[in-house]
Amino acid sequence: MLRLFGHYVSKIFLLLGLLEGFLFYGCLLLAYLLKGGPSGLLSSLPLDITIHYSGVLYALLVSSSMIAMGLYQRGLQGAAALLVRLGVSFFLASMAMSLVFYALPGLFLGRSVFGLAMLMSIAGVLVLRAIFFHFAGVESRKQRVLVLGTGVNAARIAGLEESNPQQLGFTVVKYVRLEEGNSIISDDRQIELTGSLLDLAIELQVNEIVIAVDDRRRGLPVDDILDCKMSGIVIFDLLTFFEKETSRVNIDLLHPSWVYYSPGFYMGVIGQNGKRLLDILVSLLMILAFSPFFVLITIASLVGSLGRHPVFYHQIRVGQNGKPFRVHKFRSMKPDAESDGVARWASTNDNRVTLLGNFIRKTRLDEIPQLFNVLRGEMTLVGPRPERPEFVQDLEKQIPYYRERHRVKPGLTGWAQLRYQYGSTLEDAKQKLQYDLYYVKNANIFLDLVVLLETVEVVLMGKGAR
Repeated sequence: MLRLFGHYVSKIFLLLGLLEGFLFYGCLLLAYLLKGGPSGLLSSLPLDITIHYSGVLYALLVSSSMIAMGLYQRGLQGAAALLVRLGVSFFLASMAMSLVFYALPGLFLGRSVFGLAMLMSIAGVLVLRAIFFHFAGVESRKQRVLVLGTGVNAARIAGLEESNPQQLGFTVVKYVRLEEGNSIISDDRQIELTGSLLDLAIELQVNEIVIAVDDRRRGLPVDDILDCKMSGIVIFDLLTFFEKETSRVNIDLLHPSWVYYSPGFYMGVIGQNGKRLLDILVSLLMILAFSPFFVLITIASLVGSLGRHPVFYHQIRVGQNGKPFRVHKFRSMKPDAESDGVARWASTNDNRVTLLGNFIRKTRLDEIPQLFNVLRGEMTLVGPRPERPEFVQDLEKQIPYYRERHRVKPGLTGWAQLRYQYGSTLEDAKQKLQYDLYYVKNANIFLDLVVLLETVEVVLMGKGAR
C-alpha cells in the first residue's frame, strides 16, 4: 500500500492506472495520425503541441470516469460487471469532453478522431488488463482483509474463504485475537494485538477490517478502529461483509437494526422511471426480435397436440406488494399436470413436461409471453421470480423476511435466477431469498444491465432450466 494525500492506495492498481492513462493518451494521438489513412500518417508529423494537450485531457477525463465507476478497486468480479462499468465510464467521459470542448473549442480534433480513440481505448483496456493481471496474479485483485475476532463469527469468514477461494474477492491476512475463551481459528492464522491496530494494518498491507467478535461489549478497540477508518481503511460489520463478498444477504445473520441503518432498499424516482423506460424499450425490441418464435412455437404446439391443447398457459402469481396477477407463458406441460389440484414445483426430468416443452424450457422461450406482463407494468425485466400464491403462503410462514422480496416487481430474469439453480425445496427457497434480498436492497439500472448481460449466457448455455 502507498499513502497518497492521507489515503492508502494499492500499488498494483496505481500502476495499472498509470499504464492505462498512457494508453489513452497514445490512443488519441494514434487516432489523430490515422484519421487521414496511410498518407495522413506521415503528413501529420510532427504533432502540434495542441494535440498533446488534447491527448492529456482525454486521458485525464477517461481515467477519472473509470475511477468514478470503481474500475481501480480490488474485488471487481465478473466480465459483465467490467463491461458495463467500462461502457458507463466512456459514456461519462464523452459527456465531460463535450462540455470541455464547448468551452475550449481549440482542443477539439473532430468526432472521427475521438470516436476512433475510444474504440481503440476500450480494446486496449481489455487487452492490457488481461496481460497485467496474468502477470500480477489472482491475489493482486483481492482485498486484503484483517478480521477482528477468532470465535464463531470469525469461523464463518474462514468457512467462506475455504468454500471457493478462486471466486472470492478477498483473502484474510490474519485473525486478531481479542476475546478470551472459545477460539475456533487455528493458531497459525491468529495474531495478538500488542500495539496500534493501524500500525498492524499498515504492516500487513490491509485494505479492509471486519469486526467479527462474538461479543462487541468485550475488548473491542474502539479508538484504534476509528484511527483505521479515518486513515482510509474500510471497516465492515459481519453481515455487510458477507453481502459484499457473496452478493446475497445472509438471513441467518440478518437483524432488523441492520436493515434500519443500512443504505439501500429504495430506488429513487429517477431510478424507477429509468427502470420503467428500460423495461418498455427492451421489451418492445425483444418482442420484435422474437416474433418469428411466436409463430414457430405456436405451430409446433398445435401440431404436437393435434390442436386439442391450448398454446398458452396462464397462471396466478404474486406481484409487487403481494398483489396477484396473471402471468403468461407458452404451455410446456401436459394439460393435466396438476389434475389433483395440488401445486408442485417443477423437478429435474419432470415427466409432466412435453417434448416441445422440454426444448422451450431449456432455451427459456416459454417465458417470451411474459414480455407483455412487463409492458403492462405487472412485471419488470429484472427482479425476483414471481411465485405462486400457494407457495408464497407456506414460505412466508417458514422463512423469515420472505415477504420482503415482494417490495419490488417480479422479473423476467433476476439476480437469484443467475446466482442459484432452479429451486424446488425449502432450502432452495431460502438460498434464493438471500439473493433476492440483495437485489431488493441494491436495485439500480447498473445492476439491471449486469443481470441482462449475464442472462444472455444463461439462455445460450441452457443453465438452470427444468
